[in-house]
Order: sequence, then C-alpha cells, then structure tokens
Amino acid sequence: MTSSEDERLRKAVLLAVAAGFQLDKEAFDLLSSLQQTLDPVELMERAIKYAKDAPKGLLFIERGLLERVVKEYAQPSIIRESKRVFRAHARDVSPNVEVIEDPASKIRTTGSVDGYVKYFRNRFDKLQRILKQRIEVRDAVTVIEALRAPIGAKLKVLGMLTEKKETKRSILLKVEDLHADALVLVLRNAKELVEKAYALLLDQVVCISAIKGKNDLLIADDFIWPELPQRSPRTASEAVYVALTSDLHVGSRMFMREEFERFILWLNGEYGSPWMREVASRVKYLIIAGDIADGVGVYPKQMKELEVRDAYEQYEMASKFFERIPDYIEVIVVPGNHDACRKALPQPALLKDYAEPIYEARSILSLGNPCSIGLHGVEFLVYHGRSLDDVIASVPGLGFDSPEKAMRLLLRCRHLAPIYGRKTPIAPEPYDFLIVERVPDVFHAGHVHVMKHEVYRGTTIVNSGTWQRQTAYQREMGLIPTPGVIPIVNLQTLEVMPLYFQSP
Repeated sequence: MTSSEDERLRKAVLLAVAAGFQLDKEAFDLLSSLQQTLDPVELMERAIKYAKDAPKGLLFIERGLLERVVKEYAQPSIIRESKRVFRAHARDVSPNVEVIEDPASKIRTTGSVDGYVKYFRNRFDKLQRILKQRIEVRDAVTVIEALRAPIGAKLKVLGMLTEKKETKRSILLKVEDLHADALVLVLRNAKELVEKAYALLLDQVVCISAIKGKNDLLIADDFIWPELPQRSPRTASEAVYVALTSDLHVGSRMFMREEFERFILWLNGEYGSPWMREVASRVKYLIIAGDIADGVGVYPKQMKELEVRDAYEQYEMASKFFERIPDYIEVIVVPGNHDACRKALPQPALLKDYAEPIYEARSILSLGNPCSIGLHGVEFLVYHGRSLDDVIASVPGLGFDSPEKAMRLLLRCRHLAPIYGRKTPIAPEPYDFLIVERVPDVFHAGHVHVMKHEVYRGTTIVNSGTWQRQTAYQREMGLIPTPGVIPIVNLQTLEVMPLYFQSP
C-alpha cells in the first residue's frame, strides 16, 4: 500500500467517526480491499449519507451497508476519471522482447514407445546435470555402484523416483537410473525426513543420501533436490509494468464480461482512481497464460454451462476485447488446456484454424506452452499450469487455495510436469521442454483460478487467477476461485501489485 493510499483510507475512517459512526472490522476490511479500484473517501461519503437516511439510528457502518453502496457506486459512474487527460507513459517505451525458448517450432513427436524412452532418458540426463552442479552432489554414484557398496557405507545416489508406498513404520521408494533400480527405505521416526519424502513427486529426479542396508536396501537420511540457486533477480532500468492474466474462459456462462470490460477500460485509462490510472499508464506488456476460450467438451457437463457452443465463435467473442487493447501494449499469448490446441505438453501456439479472430484482431506474440521470454532483460517463465492439479493431489498440505506453493515445488524439481500418467498428458518429444534449465526472474502460471504470489530464492512466483466464476465442476472439487484480479509486475522492482475489478 502506498502512503497516498494509506492516507485516503485513514481519511475515510475519520469521516465516519466525525459523522458519529463506527466502522466494524468486516466493513474496514472491505474498504481496504476495494481502495485500489474505488476511492475510499468518496465511498465513505456515500455510505454516511445512506446511514443518516436509515429509518432507525445506526451506530455502526457495517459491511452490508458498504456492499449496497458499492453496487450503485460501481456502475458506469465509476469511470469518473475518463474526462481527464490520460498520458500513457508506456507509449514512449520501446518494446524489448526476447523469445528465449519456444517449443512451438520444435515439436516433432511421433507418439511411439521408443519416443517415450528417448524422452525420459533426456529428462534424466538433463536433471542429473543440473543436480551435479551442486557441490554436495558431485560425489554421487550410480544405482549399480550403490548396490555394490558394503553394508553400512554412506553414499549418495542419483535416481528417478518411480514408486512410493507407505506402511505404518516406513515409506518405501523405488528409484532408477539408466541402468538399474533400487529400493529406498524412509523410517517414520525421522519426522523431518518423512516430510521431505511426502513432498517428493513421482518421476522426478533427486539425489538421495543414504546408508547401505542389508538385501540391497538403501536407508535414506536426506534428499537433495535439483532446486533453484539463491540469487538476486535481474531487473529493468526503468519502471515498466507487465499485466499478468489467464483463464478468461470466454464462451462460458460464468465468464465475467462486465469485470473484464472494466479491465479493458482500465488499460485505456478510462477506469479507476488516479493511482490506478497511473499504474495503467505504465503497462507495456500483457501476458495471457492460456485458456482464452472455454472450449467444448473439456470437463464433465460443460455443455450446460456454455453460452457459446462453438470454439471458433468463442475466439470471435474474445477478439472483440483484444482489438480494444491499446496498440502500444505488447500482447503475449500461450495456450491452455481449454484452448484450440493439442492437450499434451508441450503445446504449440494457438491454432489459427480456430483462433483466427484473435490473430486478426491485433498484433500478438503467440508462443507455445511453456515458454521463456525476456522483457527488458527480466526473464519470464510462462506456463499455463495443467500439472498443478497432479501436484496438489499428490502432496499432503497442498491445496487449490495456495497454488504458489505447488508452483514453488515445480521450481524445486526444476521440472514443470514431473508426474507422468495422471491428468497431465505429456507428449514423447525427444527433447524435454518442461525442464526448468534457466532460472526465471518471474514464474507465471494460471489454470487453478486462484490469484496468489510469493518470492522464492529470488524468483517471483505469480498465479494470475481467472475471469470465470465458479463452475459446478469446481464446486464438486472444492475449488473456490478468486476471479477478477490482475497482478501487475513492476519490472524495475519486481513488486507485484494486485488490482481488483470484481464486484463485491
């Protein structure tokens, strides 16, 4: 919160007190959350008027009263700044975009069994090299060497985790490399070690510190992940902003048309408070991490929730918004699992056969999923996030309400979709595009419809939420979305500023 925002909030509270009212906690929390979109002083002035006109004398301004005021206040009258001159600072900034890694032009899978063998060999080789960059892993041995070691020998072994079984007394892991496999025992009396074992994902490559036991059994005493190095991120030399979003789901009955309309108006400087419009003036880039359209037949009973039942028409509807994005803003798009594109990772760029209206609406940079790009020297890893479902389902303590924790786990694995054979389809490419070889400054994903962010070892992690209200399928899964929120990243500081466009 900036000092000017803090002052406006304080003034709004003092107005209520001066008028003889108190503000309860829920009302204050609402006022605080809305201040990036609405002016809290103007909102409080209207609330006080309502309170004074109430039939019975009120002592408290409660949340319900504020919500009633907001419903009227957040109508076209909110676009109160549109008459003022809007100067887009970003118009004077030259675009600086580098495509670092894009799978779209390199996909050449055949779908054969031999293709999967090559794929997993490539995955193992690359992650093994990343692990061996760590000092504590350089003396690691192969599985065969570990099995030949004498009983009681301390050793480290590199392997891919292929099985995980639990008993009352232990967790039993099976790991393999290119030539052999071994069983690893995790005893439950080592609490910290057990927690580390729970976080391990199937098909990830890890280094295991162990003691050689009887019958070719390895008894684990630690796990070493490929991990991100602790580092200072790269930043831009000027205050250039990037708007991150995903999961529009245009064509769904739950698509938040009114809220997304506010977002487009905001990009054009026609919506929001003076501070909010100042932020808009510095937005040079818009990155959309997939699921522009809702698609057809993607999840159970989807047809009942579709407003538009033709994929091409869904993109045509979305294109009407795209064409109104200011021309000085660079728009970068990757596909998601709902988009007109193959579902298996890595995904090529949006298919023009279906998404043609998007391509015709304005100039866009359409890339594959996942991809890496540089913006003014700041590296972004952009990924829709399909594998987050599998990660959240596999690790105790993870949930859809905290996608940033699952994203952090993917960075620690240095792989975007470690688990094979569950919800996330993976194509047998000879080259594994899902390995996080370069350390990103910003890791942007979507898919789970919950906006969260954090910083981990110098990397800013952002899940950009959604523009779709909760579906029946999500309700069954217990997924509660946080729609209508846009995280803005300042490339000069990597500060994340969430802006709220949803109605209360």
